[in-house]
Amino acid sequence: MADPSQASFWAQANALLRKNLTYQRKHIWTNVRLVLVPLFLCLLLLAIQLLVDAMMKQVSDKSDCGSKDVMPGGDCPIPNPPLLPPMLQIPESESRAVKAGFFSYRDFPDKSCRRTGTCPVTILVTGNNHSLGKALSGNMFGGSFAVNTSDFLTSLANNVLGSTLEADQNNYKDPGINSEIPIYNIQSQCSPNSTWPFSFGNIHTEVKCVQGLCLWRNSSAEVNDELFRGNWRANPERMTNEIAAAYDLLSTDNNNLDATIWYNSTYNDDSPSKVLVRVPRLINLVSNAYLKFLKGPGTRIVFEFVKEVPKQQTKKNLDIASMLGPLFFTWVVLLLFPVILTSLVYEKQERLRIIMKMHGLGDGPYWMISYAYFLALSMFYVTSLVIFGSAIGLHYFRLNDYSIQFVFYFIFINLQISLAFLASSIFSKVKTATVIAYIFVFGTGLLGSFLFERLVETPSFPEKGILALELYPGFSLYRGLYEFAQSASSVNGMKWEDLSDSGMYKLFCIMSVEWFVILIVVYYIDRVSSSGKSPLFFFKNPFKKSSSLPSPPSVQRQNSDNVLIDMEKTDVTQEREKVEQLKHEGRSTGHAIVCDNLKKVYPGRDGNPAKLAVKGLYLDVPSGECFGMLGPNGAGKTSFIHMMTGLLKPTSGTALVQGLDICKDMNKVYTSMGVCPQHDLLWETLTGREHLLFYGRLKNIKGSALTQAVEESLKSVSLFDGGVADKPAGKYSGGMKRRLSVAISLIGNPKVVYMDEPSTGLDPASRKNLWTVIQRAKQNTAIILTTHSMEEAEFLCDRLGIFVDGGLQCIGNPKELKGRYGGSYVFTMTTSIEYEEKVERMLQRISPNAKKVYHLAGTQKFEIPKEEVMISDVFLMVEKAKTKFTVFAWGLADTTLEDVFFKVATTAQVFNSLS
Repeated sequence: MADPSQASFWAQANALLRKNLTYQRKHIWTNVRLVLVPLFLCLLLLAIQLLVDAMMKQVSDKSDCGSKDVMPGGDCPIPNPPLLPPMLQIPESESRAVKAGFFSYRDFPDKSCRRTGTCPVTILVTGNNHSLGKALSGNMFGGSFAVNTSDFLTSLANNVLGSTLEADQNNYKDPGINSEIPIYNIQSQCSPNSTWPFSFGNIHTEVKCVQGLCLWRNSSAEVNDELFRGNWRANPERMTNEIAAAYDLLSTDNNNLDATIWYNSTYNDDSPSKVLVRVPRLINLVSNAYLKFLKGPGTRIVFEFVKEVPKQQTKKNLDIASMLGPLFFTWVVLLLFPVILTSLVYEKQERLRIIMKMHGLGDGPYWMISYAYFLALSMFYVTSLVIFGSAIGLHYFRLNDYSIQFVFYFIFINLQISLAFLASSIFSKVKTATVIAYIFVFGTGLLGSFLFERLVETPSFPEKGILALELYPGFSLYRGLYEFAQSASSVNGMKWEDLSDSGMYKLFCIMSVEWFVILIVVYYIDRVSSSGKSPLFFFKNPFKKSSSLPSPPSVQRQNSDNVLIDMEKTDVTQEREKVEQLKHEGRSTGHAIVCDNLKKVYPGRDGNPAKLAVKGLYLDVPSGECFGMLGPNGAGKTSFIHMMTGLLKPTSGTALVQGLDICKDMNKVYTSMGVCPQHDLLWETLTGREHLLFYGRLKNIKGSALTQAVEESLKSVSLFDGGVADKPAGKYSGGMKRRLSVAISLIGNPKVVYMDEPSTGLDPASRKNLWTVIQRAKQNTAIILTTHSMEEAEFLCDRLGIFVDGGLQCIGNPKELKGRYGGSYVFTMTTSIEYEEKVERMLQRISPNAKKVYHLAGTQKFEIPKEEVMISDVFLMVEKAKTKFTVFAWGLADTTLEDVFFKVATTAQVFNSLS
């Protein structure tokens, strides 16, 4: 019925894809809710935008742009910008330069001028010609304040005006012309408290006189030093001594004006919108002084006004999506990370990938389909976000080039999926992974908004520092969304030619490199973990000797019960010789399972010695045989099964399954293997039929043969009738799940099946039915079965092996083992307490070597060697006892398989501990 050939790469990929699509269909409403989250946020941003627009419109409607009382600026149209007098930027009176210990020159005014408010405005001058500098310094400032109202601006230009207020972002309305703040007229000499009234438009203030002081310095280095020492930003702990400006006349002479100007631009640091500085009047001052030097005091360059460019009415608008987009959309895109991570960790926690691998799913199809599946889901999610955001009119999506957005989201989504695969190797519990993932999501958004964005907007923060922070994928996402927001705030949005200016080009490179590096790391970790090695195995000391455990000697030993146990294990030796003969004759390929000196040693850790889990196992299991492995917990049965199913690599030796070496051809072995694990590894939302369809496809069963195989499997384990086959496995009882696991292990008639306690949790009727299924299945299959039920072992197994401390102690069918190790009867009698000694004496007469093994409240149990007594003697003894005292109950039983197991296991453990 099944195709014995190995399922191809694409057949495995098809099986996993169908399973994932079925699983996705079961969670359709979860996905709908996931997609609705970004759509809801887009609608929320739109609602906020509409509300803000309405409020801004109300403010705009209330403003009267035609009123004469409204000063130019703001949002009103300005077809004819006002003509404003040019002004100097001067320090506040209490901040002007005075004598101080940190100034090397002593020509500054005394600090007493601060009490009277008469400190001058100081300008430093240097150059190659001292006399020329002195002449120009005398021509800098004018005389008393005088204004001709008939020619206001021209006459005002003859006065050097200054302001202590910094400039604004435009010249439509100069903050220096304000009715509350006086204007200063800078003169060579001032009379005390000289003030004049001043009117400009609807502004009525006063002009105060302030002295302009020009001081000579011998070099530009001295000027630099005094400007720096007097600046409050350089010396916040000292009294501020600000110098208004400075000139370096360089090589100026009668034929050439060559000057460098120092001016204070630090007023703009507190507010990025303050972009203008008061430099034009400084240029005019030195130019006028030079012209007066050449042509006399009656010649001047008149600087009448400064004027801004005309502008249309500005509509008040705040792009809320661009303002909040980096934070909101960081959360939206990163919301996929917990979804992907929890899905991967769930498969790890429930060991679903392991069981898929055991049934033939290769690593290649798993990685390809899982990655493509998450990529398709993520792209659909992000595409829905962009389309919906564009449809409702958010400039954040509409203005930026869609191809740039696609490339950005595509690269980051791949990076995010790779990061989720990497993180899944760290976590083993879904709850832990979920909590950490959501902390990552919301923490990244908040850190990006309140820390990373501030650093990006800080000019002094080094670009290398920004690039280093962008190595964190969350900040890479935030930076890209931030750049989209900044571009959407402009008119044109982001285009391809803007990538280098915005930093997106470097961002693409960083994310792409991280994507591929993380994929390589994930592949390495997966390869290492599948081999059972530590990911940092290459850091171990190469000179450290690995510890090994000596093999116990093979001798005969007498136990404490004086029962001679054959520790030579003749049957085990015969099994080894049989395997060696098969290997020598080259006939091992015709046998289902052949184990050749299979060993597994777990290296010692934390100072503990190495653990020898499997000690040179030799075993031959032909097709059609069910081999039962019995043994106490920790005997090594699980390690043996894990090696046979490819979960562990043997330390030495090997095993052949259908002639294929488990160390070299495990992927081919999987195609002919079935596994029923100890714990049911099932998808809660998939039905029994869907489970069997998936695993049937992995066994390369197709078409009608697949449908038939699934129905037969369901019927065999009584899961076909009553709609049970189409119920989610999560609603199955424990016994139904167990039967489904057995059906999965047998789907496709595998040549080799490993069953780990298959009937655990079943009621007697279901257990009996399951045994029938296994008996029927073993006709063409080799089955290795582990169990703690001696009844199950005796019913199903053709041969048994008792496994203790990593080695087989005996091999044989149940009857042989009971005959070999069960050399006694078990006699039980219950009487009154006062007759216990009489019962023991009567039994000693017919069997001197009888041994009491149990005693409680008149009930005694004895072991009687078979060679010492006949059953008729026991019956006669009981009849005689009944004539002397009351016998409440008695019984005589042959040795059970459980007795054999107990005796062999305990004897072997005692022997191993002594040797």
